[in-house]
Amino acid sequence: MLLLGVVHYIREHRPWSFHLMEQGRGDDPPLWLKGWKGDGIIARIETPRIAQAVVETGLPAVDLSAARLVPVLPWVETNDDEIAQLAVEHLLERGFKRFAYCGDARFNWSRWREDHFVARLRAAGHACDVFRPDVVPGDVAAEARALLRWLKELPRPVGIMAAYDIRGQQVLDACRAAGLAVPDEVAVIGVDNDALLCELASPPLSSVIPNAHRAGYEAAALLDRLMAGKRVPATAHLIAPLGIEARQSTDVLAVDDREVARAVQYIREHACDGINVSDVLRAVPLSRRVLEQRFQRLLGHTPREEILQVRLGRVKQLLAETDLPLYLIAERTGFEHVEYLSVLFKRETGRTPSAFRAGAQG
Repeated sequence: MLLLGVVHYIREHRPWSFHLMEQGRGDDPPLWLKGWKGDGIIARIETPRIAQAVVETGLPAVDLSAARLVPVLPWVETNDDEIAQLAVEHLLERGFKRFAYCGDARFNWSRWREDHFVARLRAAGHACDVFRPDVVPGDVAAEARALLRWLKELPRPVGIMAAYDIRGQQVLDACRAAGLAVPDEVAVIGVDNDALLCELASPPLSSVIPNAHRAGYEAAALLDRLMAGKRVPATAHLIAPLGIEARQSTDVLAVDDREVARAVQYIREHACDGINVSDVLRAVPLSRRVLEQRFQRLLGHTPREEILQVRLGRVKQLLAETDLPLYLIAERTGFEHVEYLSVLFKRETGRTPSAFRAGAQG
């Protein structure tokens, strides 16, 4: 998706001929780079060797890494605060009172996500356990054993944010080895929404969806300005995530209220069918007043607000990932009138649907 963002920018502005190299994050720079006669570079600069090679070309460059090994370059990175906020909201909505974070101390972005996740939870009145293994970095076997011990010692039920999807998959594997039920005892959410990896995880992994397309588009725009001789400050350009792809690893409501849990499950399954609170009441044996009181006490909002949250989440996803016209999106998300959807969307997000789509798709 990141490369598609670059391509999108090129198609909108001017034709570029670009040289794409495939390599791992820790690989040495390619030999051809030293004598390359290009005009600019977009690179993920994560090792001193790559940093030196890019600088020695003398070419305009944009960095896609949070490592910040060449601080004089502008850089494009995910907004880790907003990523953490989405994860916090997702787990809180599911009724969790205990939380943990499993990151990777080798990476700046993982440490930043940890800091934001812990701070957001603290602001909401919750503590957070953090996985900090006392092992040699890169010792996979020792780290796996430490992760298993950590999970067994956590108070449960617990909602865990993993710094990225591979880490999330490792947490799920460790839960299975420890005999911990997912999502009933341990709910796990990752970051990156690598669809294949998330679906192959057992159970399928929920994940925060970064806007890689927008990141690529923004990086290309910055490089275009640099190549035109314009001054671009060496500052961060942080790209907000698109939302969350909820899968089985967080498909639970951690509350001791069977009727509320059943109501929430019904809403998540049918919100986009155009249901209202009366339909929810037919699925649970409660009066409207009692249901609303329990919702407010356990989740901090009403059943009607839950319905709208689910619908708007789907609207955002369709705006970001498809070119469907708004009237079709309204039909597919349970809104009878497209005008009402537009007004509601602007009220809840501060942006019109068209502005949200433009920002999400570049």
